[in-house]
Amino acid sequence: MNDLLCDSIVAIDRVTRRFGATAALDRVSLGVPRGSVFGLVGENGAGKTTLIKHVMGLFKPQEGSVRVFGLDPVADPVGVLARVGYLSEDRDLPEWMRIWELLRYLRPFYPTWDDSLAEELLVRFELDVNAQIKTLSQGQRARTALLSALAYRPELLVLDEPSTGLDPIVRRDILTAIIRTIADEGRTVLFSSHLLEEVERVSDRVAMMSQGRIVLDGPLDEIKESHRRVTLRFDEPQSISPYPSFRFEGNGDGREWTGVYDGSIEILAERVGSLGGRIVSANPISLDEIFVARVERSKADRLSAKKETSLDREL
Repeated sequence: MNDLLCDSIVAIDRVTRRFGATAALDRVSLGVPRGSVFGLVGENGAGKTTLIKHVMGLFKPQEGSVRVFGLDPVADPVGVLARVGYLSEDRDLPEWMRIWELLRYLRPFYPTWDDSLAEELLVRFELDVNAQIKTLSQGQRARTALLSALAYRPELLVLDEPSTGLDPIVRRDILTAIIRTIADEGRTVLFSSHLLEEVERVSDRVAMMSQGRIVLDGPLDEIKESHRRVTLRFDEPQSISPYPSFRFEGNGDGREWTGVYDGSIEILAERVGSLGGRIVSANPISLDEIFVARVERSKADRLSAKKETSLDREL
Protein backbone atom coordinates (compact mmCIF):
# COMPACT_ATOMS: atom_id res chain seq x y z
CA MET A 1 0.00 0.00 0.00
CA ASN A 2 1.46 3.36 -1.04
CA ASP A 3 2.03 6.35 1.26
CA LEU A 4 -1.15 8.15 0.16
CA LEU A 5 -3.32 5.18 1.10
CA CYS A 6 -1.54 4.79 4.44
CA ASP A 7 -2.25 8.45 5.33
CA SER A 8 -5.88 8.44 4.15
CA ILE A 9 -9.19 8.20 6.00
CA VAL A 10 -10.50 6.07 3.12
CA ALA A 11 -7.95 3.67 1.60
CA ILE A 12 -9.05 1.58 -1.38
CA ASP A 13 -6.36 -0.79 -2.60
CA ARG A 14 -6.68 -2.66 -5.92
CA VAL A 15 -10.38 -3.42 -5.47
CA THR A 16 -12.16 -5.49 -8.11
CA ARG A 17 -15.89 -6.16 -8.26
CA ARG A 18 -17.65 -8.07 -11.02
CA PHE A 19 -21.32 -8.52 -11.76
CA GLY A 20 -21.37 -11.49 -14.11
CA ALA A 21 -19.00 -10.73 -16.98
CA THR A 22 -18.99 -6.99 -16.26
CA ALA A 23 -16.18 -5.48 -14.18
CA ALA A 24 -17.88 -2.68 -12.23
CA LEU A 25 -14.54 -2.01 -10.53
CA ASP A 26 -11.25 -3.05 -12.09
CA ARG A 27 -8.26 -2.94 -9.66
CA VAL A 28 -9.24 0.46 -8.28
CA SER A 29 -6.88 2.18 -5.83
CA LEU A 30 -7.81 5.44 -4.18
CA GLY A 31 -6.92 7.44 -1.08
CA VAL A 32 -9.10 10.16 0.49
CA PRO A 33 -6.91 12.46 2.65
CA ARG A 34 -8.17 13.72 6.00
CA GLY A 35 -9.83 17.14 5.90
CA SER A 36 -10.32 17.15 2.13
CA VAL A 37 -13.34 17.50 -0.13
CA PHE A 38 -12.84 14.62 -2.54
CA GLY A 39 -14.90 14.59 -5.75
CA LEU A 40 -15.48 11.30 -7.56
CA VAL A 41 -16.67 11.97 -11.09
CA GLY A 42 -17.75 9.79 -13.97
CA GLU A 43 -20.51 9.12 -16.43
CA ASN A 44 -23.47 6.98 -15.35
CA GLY A 45 -22.34 3.35 -15.00
CA ALA A 46 -18.68 4.28 -14.48
CA GLY A 47 -18.58 2.55 -11.07
CA LYS A 48 -18.98 5.48 -8.66
CA THR A 49 -21.91 4.11 -6.66
CA THR A 50 -20.38 0.62 -6.56
CA LEU A 51 -17.19 2.12 -5.14
CA ILE A 52 -19.09 4.07 -2.49
CA LYS A 53 -21.01 0.95 -1.48
CA HIS A 54 -17.66 -0.71 -0.78
CA VAL A 55 -16.66 2.24 1.39
CA MET A 56 -19.91 1.86 3.34
CA GLY A 57 -19.42 -1.90 3.78
CA LEU A 58 -22.48 -2.75 1.66
CA PHE A 59 -20.27 -4.73 -0.74
CA LYS A 60 -17.28 -6.90 0.10
CA PRO A 61 -14.37 -6.66 -2.37
CA GLN A 62 -13.89 -9.74 -4.49
CA GLU A 63 -10.25 -8.71 -4.74
CA GLY A 64 -8.26 -6.05 -2.91
CA SER A 65 -9.12 -4.24 0.31
CA VAL A 66 -11.04 -1.26 1.70
CA ARG A 67 -10.19 0.51 4.94
CA VAL A 68 -12.08 3.41 6.54
CA PHE A 69 -10.39 4.93 9.61
CA GLY A 70 -8.06 1.94 9.31
CA LEU A 71 -10.98 -0.48 9.77
CA ASP A 72 -12.64 -2.97 7.45
CA PRO A 73 -16.21 -1.64 6.97
CA VAL A 74 -17.55 -5.15 6.32
CA ALA A 75 -15.89 -6.77 9.36
CA ASP A 76 -16.46 -3.80 11.71
CA PRO A 77 -19.56 -1.90 10.54
CA VAL A 78 -20.28 -0.40 13.97
CA GLY A 79 -16.76 0.99 14.29
CA VAL A 80 -17.01 2.60 10.86
CA LEU A 81 -20.62 3.68 10.41
CA ALA A 82 -20.87 5.47 13.78
CA ARG A 83 -18.31 7.93 12.39
CA VAL A 84 -19.73 8.27 8.85
CA GLY A 85 -22.62 10.35 7.54
CA TYR A 86 -24.09 8.82 4.38
CA LEU A 87 -26.47 10.21 1.77
CA SER A 88 -27.36 7.50 -0.73
CA GLU A 89 -28.48 8.17 -4.28
CA ASP A 90 -31.94 6.71 -3.65
CA ARG A 91 -32.57 8.67 -0.38
CA ASP A 92 -34.13 5.65 1.31
CA LEU A 93 -36.19 7.00 4.25
CA PRO A 94 -39.08 5.50 6.28
CA GLU A 95 -42.17 6.73 4.44
CA TRP A 96 -44.54 6.53 7.42
CA MET A 97 -42.49 8.76 9.74
CA ARG A 98 -42.74 12.49 10.13
CA ILE A 99 -39.49 14.45 10.05
CA TRP A 100 -39.45 15.02 13.83
CA GLU A 101 -40.04 11.28 14.39
CA LEU A 102 -37.11 10.43 12.11
CA LEU A 103 -34.79 12.75 14.04
CA ARG A 104 -35.99 11.37 17.38
CA TYR A 105 -35.41 7.82 16.11
CA LEU A 106 -31.86 8.56 14.91
CA ARG A 107 -30.65 10.58 17.90
CA PRO A 108 -29.93 7.63 20.31
CA PHE A 109 -27.70 5.90 17.76
CA TYR A 110 -25.14 8.72 17.73
CA PRO A 111 -23.47 10.03 20.91
CA THR A 112 -22.31 13.09 18.98
CA TRP A 113 -25.82 14.10 17.84
CA ASP A 114 -26.13 17.89 17.92
CA ASP A 115 -29.72 19.12 18.50
CA SER A 116 -28.77 22.73 17.84
CA LEU A 117 -27.23 21.82 14.47
CA ALA A 118 -30.34 19.79 13.57
CA GLU A 119 -32.51 22.83 14.35
CA GLU A 120 -30.24 25.08 12.31
CA LEU A 121 -30.42 22.75 9.32
CA LEU A 122 -34.22 22.49 9.57
CA VAL A 123 -34.40 26.24 9.18
CA ARG A 124 -31.74 26.42 6.47
CA PHE A 125 -33.39 23.67 4.44
CA GLU A 126 -36.89 25.10 5.04
CA LEU A 127 -38.28 21.79 6.33
CA ASP A 128 -41.49 21.34 8.32
CA VAL A 129 -40.84 18.92 11.21
CA ASN A 130 -44.49 17.80 11.08
CA ALA A 131 -44.35 16.84 7.41
CA GLN A 132 -44.69 13.13 6.67
CA ILE A 133 -41.81 11.76 4.63
CA LYS A 134 -44.07 10.15 2.03
CA THR A 135 -45.49 13.62 1.20
CA LEU A 136 -42.10 15.26 0.61
CA SER A 137 -40.93 16.39 -2.80
CA GLN A 138 -37.74 14.93 -4.21
CA GLY A 139 -35.82 18.02 -3.16
CA GLN A 140 -37.30 18.01 0.36
CA ARG A 141 -36.51 14.32 0.70
CA ALA A 142 -32.88 14.98 -0.29
CA ARG A 143 -32.59 17.77 2.26
CA THR A 144 -34.11 15.59 5.00
CA ALA A 145 -31.68 12.78 4.24
CA LEU A 146 -28.76 15.20 4.26
CA LEU A 147 -29.88 16.72 7.58
CA SER A 148 -29.97 13.20 9.04
CA ALA A 149 -26.41 12.58 7.85
CA LEU A 150 -25.06 15.89 9.15
CA ALA A 151 -26.73 16.30 12.53
CA TYR A 152 -24.26 14.13 14.45
CA ARG A 153 -21.21 15.88 12.98
CA PRO A 154 -19.63 12.82 11.32
CA GLU A 155 -15.88 12.65 10.79
CA LEU A 156 -16.51 11.50 7.22
CA LEU A 157 -19.44 12.57 5.06
CA VAL A 158 -20.17 10.32 2.06
CA LEU A 159 -22.55 11.73 -0.54
CA ASP A 160 -23.68 9.75 -3.58
CA GLU A 161 -24.98 12.16 -6.24
CA PRO A 162 -26.09 14.71 -3.60
CA SER A 163 -27.61 17.14 -6.12
CA THR A 164 -30.21 14.75 -7.55
CA GLY A 165 -33.63 16.34 -7.27
CA LEU A 166 -32.36 19.71 -6.03
CA ASP A 167 -32.94 23.01 -7.79
CA PRO A 168 -29.81 25.01 -8.70
CA ILE A 169 -30.09 27.40 -5.75
CA VAL A 170 -30.38 24.65 -3.11
CA ARG A 171 -27.66 22.67 -4.88
CA ARG A 172 -25.32 25.63 -4.67
CA ASP A 173 -26.14 26.26 -1.01
CA ILE A 174 -25.56 22.64 0.00
CA LEU A 175 -22.34 22.13 -1.89
CA THR A 176 -20.79 25.47 -1.09
CA ALA A 177 -21.94 26.01 2.50
CA ILE A 178 -22.33 22.51 3.94
CA ILE A 179 -19.44 20.69 2.27
CA ARG A 180 -17.04 23.59 2.65
CA THR A 181 -17.99 24.07 6.33
CA ILE A 182 -17.31 20.43 7.12
CA ALA A 183 -13.91 20.53 5.45
CA ASP A 184 -13.00 23.76 7.24
CA GLU A 185 -13.74 22.02 10.56
CA GLY A 186 -11.14 19.39 9.72
CA ARG A 187 -13.61 16.71 8.71
CA THR A 188 -13.68 14.93 5.37
CA VAL A 189 -16.12 14.73 2.46
CA LEU A 190 -16.27 12.08 -0.27
CA PHE A 191 -18.92 12.74 -2.88
CA SER A 192 -19.74 11.39 -6.30
CA SER A 193 -21.33 13.36 -9.10
CA HIS A 194 -21.72 13.41 -12.85
CA LEU A 195 -21.99 17.23 -12.69
CA LEU A 196 -18.41 18.33 -13.15
CA GLU A 197 -19.09 22.02 -12.64
CA GLU A 198 -20.17 21.41 -9.03
CA VAL A 199 -17.18 19.15 -8.39
CA GLU A 200 -14.89 21.82 -9.79
CA ARG A 201 -16.46 24.45 -7.51
CA VAL A 202 -15.93 22.73 -4.15
CA SER A 203 -13.34 19.92 -4.42
CA ASP A 204 -9.75 19.86 -3.23
CA ARG A 205 -8.99 16.57 -4.93
CA VAL A 206 -10.66 14.75 -7.84
CA ALA A 207 -10.71 11.21 -9.18
CA MET A 208 -12.19 10.47 -12.61
CA MET A 209 -13.73 7.07 -13.34
CA SER A 210 -14.53 5.36 -16.62
CA GLN A 211 -15.65 1.76 -17.13
CA GLY A 212 -14.70 0.74 -13.60
CA ARG A 213 -11.22 2.27 -13.63
CA ILE A 214 -9.61 5.42 -12.30
CA VAL A 215 -8.36 7.37 -15.32
CA LEU A 216 -7.07 10.39 -13.39
CA ASP A 217 -6.58 11.19 -9.69
CA GLY A 218 -4.95 14.18 -8.04
CA PRO A 219 -5.29 17.62 -6.47
CA LEU A 220 -7.76 19.68 -8.50
CA ASP A 221 -5.41 22.66 -8.87
CA GLU A 222 -2.61 20.46 -10.22
CA ILE A 223 -4.93 18.70 -12.66
CA LYS A 224 -6.20 22.00 -14.08
CA GLU A 225 -2.75 23.57 -14.25
CA SER A 226 -1.22 20.59 -16.06
CA HIS A 227 -3.82 20.25 -18.85
CA ARG A 228 -3.93 22.55 -21.87
CA ARG A 229 -5.76 22.61 -25.18
CA VAL A 230 -2.87 22.85 -27.60
CA THR A 231 -2.88 23.74 -31.29
CA LEU A 232 0.05 22.71 -33.47
CA ARG A 233 0.88 23.97 -36.95
CA PHE A 234 3.20 22.34 -39.49
CA ASP A 235 4.79 23.56 -42.71
CA GLU A 236 4.06 20.23 -44.38
CA PRO A 237 0.90 18.10 -43.97
CA GLN A 238 1.11 15.31 -41.37
CA SER A 239 -0.57 12.06 -42.39
CA ILE A 240 -0.96 10.86 -38.79
CA SER A 241 -1.21 12.57 -35.42
CA PRO A 242 2.17 14.02 -34.39
CA TYR A 243 1.64 12.72 -30.85
CA PRO A 244 -0.70 9.66 -31.07
CA SER A 245 -0.89 9.04 -27.32
CA PHE A 246 -2.60 12.43 -26.83
CA ARG A 247 -5.20 12.09 -29.63
CA PHE A 248 -4.53 15.27 -31.56
CA GLU A 249 -7.04 15.82 -34.36
CA GLY A 250 -6.25 17.37 -37.72
CA ASN A 251 -8.20 20.17 -39.40
CA GLY A 252 -8.45 18.46 -42.77
CA ASP A 253 -5.27 19.35 -44.65
CA GLY A 254 -2.92 17.85 -42.03
CA ARG A 255 -1.13 21.10 -41.26
CA GLU A 256 -2.98 22.04 -38.06
CA TRP A 257 -3.70 19.70 -35.15
CA THR A 258 -5.53 20.34 -31.87
CA GLY A 259 -5.81 18.24 -28.72
CA VAL A 260 -5.69 18.14 -24.92
CA TYR A 261 -2.14 17.76 -23.65
CA ASP A 262 -0.91 17.24 -20.08
CA GLY A 263 2.80 16.70 -20.54
CA SER A 264 5.77 19.06 -20.67
CA ILE A 265 5.23 21.89 -23.16
CA GLU A 266 9.00 21.98 -23.71
CA ILE A 267 9.09 18.30 -24.69
CA LEU A 268 6.09 18.78 -26.97
CA ALA A 269 7.74 21.81 -28.63
CA GLU A 270 10.92 19.80 -29.21
CA ARG A 271 9.04 16.89 -30.79
CA VAL A 272 6.87 19.13 -32.94
CA GLY A 273 9.91 21.17 -33.97
CA SER A 274 11.65 18.01 -35.18
CA LEU A 275 8.69 17.46 -37.51
CA GLY A 276 8.82 20.98 -38.88
CA GLY A 277 6.06 22.42 -36.73
CA ARG A 278 5.41 24.74 -33.82
CA ILE A 279 2.94 25.32 -30.98
CA VAL A 280 0.63 28.20 -31.88
CA SER A 281 -1.55 28.14 -28.73
CA ALA A 282 -1.76 26.42 -25.34
CA ASN A 283 -4.85 27.44 -23.34
CA PRO A 284 -6.35 26.36 -19.98
CA ILE A 285 -9.48 24.18 -20.13
CA SER A 286 -12.35 23.22 -17.84
CA LEU A 287 -12.59 20.09 -15.73
CA ASP A 288 -15.33 18.88 -18.06
CA GLU A 289 -13.01 19.10 -21.08
CA ILE A 290 -10.25 17.33 -19.15
CA PHE A 291 -12.66 14.55 -18.21
CA VAL A 292 -13.84 14.01 -21.79
CA ALA A 293 -10.26 13.88 -23.06
CA ARG A 294 -9.18 11.41 -20.37
CA VAL A 295 -12.16 9.12 -20.90
CA GLU A 296 -11.63 9.09 -24.66
CA ARG A 297 -7.95 8.29 -24.17
CA SER A 298 -8.76 5.49 -21.71
CA LYS A 299 -11.30 3.94 -24.07
CA ALA A 300 -8.88 4.16 -26.99
CA ASP A 301 -6.13 2.52 -24.92
CA ARG A 302 -8.46 -0.31 -23.92
CA LEU A 303 -9.55 -0.88 -27.51
CA SER A 304 -5.92 -0.94 -28.63
CA ALA A 305 -5.03 -3.42 -25.87
CA LYS A 306 -7.91 -5.71 -26.89
CA LYS A 307 -6.80 -5.65 -30.51
CA GLU A 308 -3.24 -6.50 -29.53
CA THR A 309 -4.45 -9.37 -27.32
CA SER A 310 -6.66 -10.69 -30.12
CA LEU A 311 -3.75 -10.50 -32.58
CA ASP A 312 -1.45 -12.34 -30.17
CA ARG A 313 -4.01 -15.13 -29.83
CA GLU A 314 -4.30 -15.45 -33.62
CA LEU A 315 -0.51 -15.70 -33.90
